[in-house]
Amino acid sequence: MSKAKKKSNSSGTIALNKRAKHDYFVDQKFEAGLALAGWEVKSLREGKAQLVDSYVIIHQNEAWLIGARITPLLAASTHVVCEPLRQRKLLLNRNEIDRIIQVTEQKGKTCAAMALYWKGNKIKCEVALVTGKKDHDKRDTERDRDWARDKERLMKHSV
Repeated sequence: MSKAKKKSNSSGTIALNKRAKHDYFVDQKFEAGLALAGWEVKSLREGKAQLVDSYVIIHQNEAWLIGARITPLLAASTHVVCEPLRQRKLLLNRNEIDRIIQVTEQKGKTCAAMALYWKGNKIKCEVALVTGKKDHDKRDTERDRDWARDKERLMKHSV
């Protein structure tokens, strides 16, 4: 009568938006809750989420996550019509929403979803206020990352 335990993600991270870290400078981060349907939670437990082209908009003083793909499980979603790319409401307090509105009105600033992760039994979304990088900024970041890796390799061999 023993049940097989599912392999759980030890870090609690469901999905990362690596593209956002490459394309933007992160200015400020917020933690937001997500309003999800039951089939979405089941899919997120299996790690079936992508945040690649996702962003956050403010509409009628509410924050919405746009472009996040949660792929439905075939076994869990037989009785409902699933929309993998539907808009999902972000649960932020009034001060955080006001801060996002204030910053995103500036030129070159936007709000992006950086990660989905578990916090206890709740699913949270890390939302960041970001500034777009130019091509030369992306090259500088890549050059710094390569140098840090080479420096670490040299220090490892010299010891």
